[in-house]
Amino acid sequence: MTGGEREARQQPAAKSGETRRTVIIAGAANLFVGVIKLAAGLLSGSSAMLAEAAHSAADTLNQAFLLTSVHRGQRPADPEHPFGYGQERYFWSLLAAFGIFVAGAGFSIFEGILALGREENGDPLIAYIVLAAAGVAEGISFTRAYSQLRGEARRGRTGLVEHVQRSPDTTVKAALFEDSAAMIGLVLAAAGLALRQLTGSGVWDAAASMAIGVLLIVVAVKLGLDSRDLLIGRAADPDEQRAIREEIEQTPGVDALVELLTMRLGPDHLLVAAKVDFSGDITGDEAEDLASTIDGQLADRLSVTPHVFIDPTRKAGEDRAQAAPEASRPR
Repeated sequence: MTGGEREARQQPAAKSGETRRTVIIAGAANLFVGVIKLAAGLLSGSSAMLAEAAHSAADTLNQAFLLTSVHRGQRPADPEHPFGYGQERYFWSLLAAFGIFVAGAGFSIFEGILALGREENGDPLIAYIVLAAAGVAEGISFTRAYSQLRGEARRGRTGLVEHVQRSPDTTVKAALFEDSAAMIGLVLAAAGLALRQLTGSGVWDAAASMAIGVLLIVVAVKLGLDSRDLLIGRAADPDEQRAIREEIEQTPGVDALVELLTMRLGPDHLLVAAKVDFSGDITGDEAEDLASTIDGQLADRLSVTPHVFIDPTRKAGEDRAQAAPEASRPR
């Protein structure tokens, strides 16, 4: 195994460790702010604060799902799962998205509707203090997720937005989206409290609660769609496919790449199946050596672990050329 191959094999484990730390930091922050938000909501009588407490409870539940996904996704391959359990991370990310919708969005909207018909009394000062403390905690968690994705984008030589859109690691994306939604939710809750104080109407607080619920629905739908697409087998992104084509076509002994199929097997693994036209009349051993060479080159170049399968074939023109003499041969 070459140094590049060893590095490629070590990258998934290192990346999973980084992802685990990101999820743990996010979970600890959400648990802390969830408790203080609940206390502030009960003491201040703010529907928006109670909605934010539900938001943090949903996020904490989701971090548990995401941490489980990292742990279970690292299990080694076995006869029933020869490519490992990487795709199971997408299943748990899908559960996390569902958790945001049910536990967070549902409660927030329902609490906002109930608040429209009741008078709310209480000192909002404690709510403002809690919002400030929650902003610090959520900011730390957001910075961690943002830094990890920015570092991955820099290593991949892409922009941050493009990397987030293309990244197959739904675990880190979920942490970033949840933290972003949490920061926006804090602003909405603060605005609801301030307008309630200025106007004396609890409608603004109720509206903020429902707005938080709508925000969580948007995040849940986005995460759910990303996880669904990857769970059913999404291809490698165009840049990765271009790199794979270049490596195969530039390999000495390869005449043409006839067909290329790729599929995500998890955030850190990629299935590569290629029909390749080899030069001249090569033996089976030589074809096997070329396939091993291509496997090593892809392991060196890609940021994920490739599982490469090469199918030696002939170009259609050669098949017709060989078939023509046989067809014209007298019977």
